[in-house]
Amino acid sequence: MMFTPAAAALAVSLLERRGSAFLRDTGIWPLKRSMRFLVSVLLALLIPIALVVQAPFIGTWIGVFPGDLQNFTLLNFVSGTKGPVLYLADQALLIVLAGLANALLAIGEEVGWRGWLWPRLVPTGRLVAILFSGVIWGFWHAPLILLGYNYPLSPGWGVIAMCGVCIVLGAFLGWIRSYSESVWPAALAHGVFNASVGLTSLFMTLGASMDSTESSILGWTGWILPGVVIAVILLVSAIRSGVPGSISTVRQNLEN
Repeated sequence: MMFTPAAAALAVSLLERRGSAFLRDTGIWPLKRSMRFLVSVLLALLIPIALVVQAPFIGTWIGVFPGDLQNFTLLNFVSGTKGPVLYLADQALLIVLAGLANALLAIGEEVGWRGWLWPRLVPTGRLVAILFSGVIWGFWHAPLILLGYNYPLSPGWGVIAMCGVCIVLGAFLGWIRSYSESVWPAALAHGVFNASVGLTSLFMTLGASMDSTESSILGWTGWILPGVVIAVILLVSAIRSGVPGSISTVRQNLEN
């Protein structure tokens, strides 16, 4: 299923008679701006983990997430004799390795969403591109969500919630796609995000349960801090450029 967006993008490119430019248009090849690419790879490893980890703290502060942020009982329990520091270091390494493996599947989505769709939406304005691509990406998950994936307690609301998390994560993936002029950092970030979502459970009260439409990065409390950051970045960008939604260099290259 993860390769259907790439297949759709290829089909449309062939219909547009741009099949020969498909690799370049979607940012698969060639790799450009080596320094930006390396910076993007580093951010792809760090930002998704930060998105996941901040959510339990915000959710606990609001009173929705069942967090144990004083004793970290569950974290201490699973870390055993190794201790939390070494345990988290091991988890970080596993997340990197799993993220690299996941990227081989995530590239199927990213070629469609960030490789093909994102550069064509940016000229309408970055806010529109973030919202529109996020909603499309979120609803694309609907068949799985309705079967109980990610939101087993309320799959109906889960479809809407999935759009929310796709908007938040998609904003970063779209930015990293434009910045690096490559789809590969976005695929890596996508893979790391999928591998790190389970970190949320380490901050929960032992034996507690949660509704993922409200808690974690999958729920609305997890989008508050990223949403503020996105809004500030868009506002500063609009002020500096004088024109909200300025065209990305990726789109300009496509038009040339």
